Amino acid sequence: MKNKTSGWVFFANNDMISAKTLMEYAESTGAELTGEVAFLCQQAIEKYFKGYLAEQDKRIQKIHDLLALYSEVKSTHDWNLDSRVLAEINKIYTIARYPGNIGMTPEGRLPTMEEAKSYLECAKKVEAIFMELVGK
Repeated sequence: MKNKTSGWVFFANNDMISAKTLMEYAESTGAELTGEVAFLCQQAIEKYFKGYLAEQDKRIQKIHDLLALYSEVKSTHDWNLDSRVLAEINKIYTIARYPGNIGMTPEGRLPTMEEAKSYLECAKKVEAIFMELVGK
């Protein structure tokens, strides 16, 4: 793995560890952490996509749009991701970092547990494909 990729991977891996840990905690305690899990999944996917593009010596756009990034990724290699789930996760990102914004859907609600689980599964798939294509 190239040095310019390692930073993306470091932070993506930390986001994944955090998302998995929060999901386990939420499932065992009933804590309402689906917004945080969803947000971390969005962040991890974004960073894996950017890490892959860096590995391919592509210019990294300063965007957070997962669909646009995936379109760039697919121009080199199709990861066969569910675009519907990716579009849902894409809506979770927000520039604002204020209570009531982070991890909220456009409708202003927290994702359901089922939605958060599907986002985490998508992020795990992105992580696995990234590791298969780029390595550790």
